[in-house]
Amino acid sequence: MHYDHIVITETEGYTRLEMAMPARRNALSEAHLRELLSAFETIGQSNAAGVILSAQGPVFSAGHDLNEMASRDLSGTKKILRICSDVMQIIQSIPQVVLAQVEGLATAAGCQLVASCDLAVAGESSRFQLPGGRGGWFCTTPGVAVGRAVGRKHAMEMLLTGDPIDAATALSWGLVNRVVPDDEVPLASQELLARATRGSNLSREIGKQAFYRQIDMDLRTAYDFATEVMASASQIDDARETAAAFVEKRKPVFTDT
Repeated sequence: MHYDHIVITETEGYTRLEMAMPARRNALSEAHLRELLSAFETIGQSNAAGVILSAQGPVFSAGHDLNEMASRDLSGTKKILRICSDVMQIIQSIPQVVLAQVEGLATAAGCQLVASCDLAVAGESSRFQLPGGRGGWFCTTPGVAVGRAVGRKHAMEMLLTGDPIDAATALSWGLVNRVVPDDEVPLASQELLARATRGSNLSREIGKQAFYRQIDMDLRTAYDFATEVMASASQIDDARETAAAFVEKRKPVFTDT
């Protein structure tokens, strides 16, 4: 597929997916969202171990393109919000680890993107915002992702005030994993992704998808589900290789079967 809004490159076993509309503040128009959805679908079927989601320019993403949204009726608005929801969900359903490399402002659905990724590294000057609370269109769908990434009180503060939070606050609230000097963000992102993609790809795929399924279950149901998944996963070749390598005091060799 030809992409107009994003750039995809392959580097050292991972895929970089870069939003490339800096003049539009990487706003998530319908065309942009469809390209992101297509790209994640393609990556999900590839042999890449991980994905870095980054952006060109000083704004990671300004969220939905309000110039486009202003002309949409109810049906048209639902359509683009559903596509956006599909993008957020596919990030968590593909087998690869997805890391947000945040440089600059991530607002509204752009903040939703960060919250939906498995991991996030941000520069010290980055800001995160759900501005709907101080305007006339509440950030309800971004709140789905942000509310699952940070505590409820913190999510409600972002949603109700609409004020931006700085990178240090985002770190303390759990929205991002690392905050580093701005010029160190790309390297820190690569280093964290490398650490998060060690080991068996198949085992990690099972584990990632199980985590997102169990996280909203009640405690007993979550343990029952996780027990079944972990027990079943013990029978894959890579799990058996892990045990054999431990007993034999050697480094395991994984086959992802």
